[in-house]
Amino acid sequence: MNNDNRNSTDTPFELYGETLSSRFILGTALYPSPQSMRDSIAAAETSMVTLSLRRQNPEHNEGDSFWETIRESGRKLLPNTAGCKTPKEAINLAEMSREIFQTDWLKLEVIGDDYNLQPCPFGLVEAATELIKRGFKVLPYTTDDLVLGQRLLDVGCEVLMPWGAPIGTGQGLLNRYNLRTLRERLPNTPLIVDAGLGAPSQAAEAMEMGFDGILLNTAVAKANDPVMMARAFSRAISAGREGYRAGLIHKSQTASPSTPTLGQPFWHQS
Repeated sequence: MNNDNRNSTDTPFELYGETLSSRFILGTALYPSPQSMRDSIAAAETSMVTLSLRRQNPEHNEGDSFWETIRESGRKLLPNTAGCKTPKEAINLAEMSREIFQTDWLKLEVIGDDYNLQPCPFGLVEAATELIKRGFKVLPYTTDDLVLGQRLLDVGCEVLMPWGAPIGTGQGLLNRYNLRTLRERLPNTPLIVDAGLGAPSQAAEAMEMGFDGILLNTAVAKANDPVMMARAFSRAISAGREGYRAGLIHKSQTASPSTPTLGQPFWHQS
């Protein structure tokens, strides 16, 4: 992608008119302990964390330790509708999340396939349409399909979160062509790669392609050392962003000497 319009000052990471200090959004599930989650959030230097109402319900005093840890982190909350399979289910859960967590922000998931947890395009658009009308700031978890992305923007979403690979697989960026197409065709839309990343290098690659942020959970929470992995992803995301802004060289089929000899003086020994 052409970075010629970039300058030394990075553009702010803005979602729905709000500036976030970090381009790394971290999930809060699957950690071996609340302390591990707390330390990983700190190491990631993230400004936003996701959480699922279905996993922990503070209204019914479930998971008090978990909820207290999230609250004490001071990070912005992004509730999600994980596990929902119909628009009605997602909408109901979103309303419950807004009441309990007191935020209009929402990661919208409407799953259409139990095997690879692929988002349902029809249910996703239907749910997003209604939730936008109800005042939610919807961050839809979607596939890397351009037409679906455009449709979600048409109904009022201001950001898209395409998958790199199915949730929790660690496969990385499986369809680079589709992801690059999204980035090139939607140059003014914040795009966050969500799901399927397993290594910091994969996150760096996505950022080098011009994506605006990364959302992940499993790769950190299930690592042998979640805290170290959170720190590694944070650094990789920053490095990838700087690489994108600096402007990557074009790939070439032929070698090009880094120290050319043309025009160089030759010294003659007598």
